[in-house]
Amino acid sequence: MKARIQWAGEAMFLGESGSGHVVVMDGPPDAGGRNLGVRPMEMLLLGLGGCSNFDVVSILKKSRQAVESCEAFLEAERATEDPKVFTKIHLNFVVKGRGLKEAQVKRAVELSAEKYCSASIMLGRAGVEITHSYEIVELG
Repeated sequence: MKARIQWAGEAMFLGESGSGHVVVMDGPPDAGGRNLGVRPMEMLLLGLGGCSNFDVVSILKKSRQAVESCEAFLEAERATEDPKVFTKIHLNFVVKGRGLKEAQVKRAVELSAEKYCSASIMLGRAGVEITHSYEIVELG
């Protein structure tokens, strides 16, 4: 996997993934930015959420669950001193579908956290306290 980050002036950077997609990262005005993109640490949090949500949906589909929507809501805490690393991250999955089995949803979240989500496992090994919860919404 490769990536290229290009400085675009002031506190803005363009990140290009190995697959050719570009994202804008920028800092807040008090750090010299213009607030025109996500912060780099937000990108890390978004990556974790995307990785985990991908796993949960994939596992639910493989277990033949009628999942129609899955949102991951993340809340993170950071250290107050530099480096301001993440200290705690909580992921809450809101899974919507028809006839979803709670045991299957719970297992999908656990498998993502413990076996499949490389971002979550990597951050956990680095000392970040990562917790998970889920809600099931039955669609009528």
